[in-house]
Formats: sequence, C-alpha cells, structure tokens
Amino acid sequence: MSSQTEVVSPAWRWLGISLVELGEGNATVEMTASDDMANHAGFVHGGMITALADSAMGRSLYTLNPGIVRAMSFDLKLSFISAGKVGEKLRATSRVVHAGRRTAVTECRVEAPGGRLVATASGTFAITRNKE
Repeated sequence: MSSQTEVVSPAWRWLGISLVELGEGNATVEMTASDDMANHAGFVHGGMITALADSAMGRSLYTLNPGIVRAMSFDLKLSFISAGKVGEKLRATSRVVHAGRRTAVTECRVEAPGGRLVATASGTFAITRNKE
C-alpha cells in the first residue's frame, strides 16, 4: 500500500469516512450517517452520499500501477435508488473501468446494511501519474 492510500483528508475526517478494503483498481469505504447529515425529510442528504461515492471512486484510482499522484473528478453522475437512513453505515464500493494517461473512468455502488442499494455512480477523473 502506498503512502497515498494511507492519507486521510480533512473531508474524510469531517464526514467520518473510513477505508474498508483496497485491491487492484477497486476500493471500499464507509461512513455512518449522523443526524447532521440529514435533509429536511430526515433522510441522508444526497450530497453526503455523493461525497461518499466520489471518495470511493477517487481512492480506487490510487491502487493503479503505474501509480496515480493526483486525481480530481470533473464529471460525476449519481442515481439515487433508495433513501439512506440516519444511523445507517453506508458502504461505497468502486472499481476503475478505464485508466488512460490523463483521464480515468470509475463506477460505484453505495449500499446500506443488508446490501440494500442506495445509489449507483460513475465518475470521470483528471489524473496525473507517477513519472516512470
């Protein structure tokens, strides 16, 4: 595991996102939705779910070889399937679909306990690779 995969951003700390698993071209992260993450209806705000998915997709890129030193999403699509509930541990699992020299495409599933699908996502990232 490279040092890049061990770094936790301030956003991750603030949202309570933690790394669950890494593999070649994939990553799983999770967070427990707190009361502060609720929307006006009392469910998890879509922006919080989006941040979780974006985090999983970005983290999956750092598992590639040759290595990625920077990845920033510039296109992100989320489809909400069911509501995330406050207090639930939401898990986002991402995989890299394609990684070129300057861009990469990822996809992600966000699930609640029991495997209930909350959202699907895809993202396109601008990437910078290690110099070989």
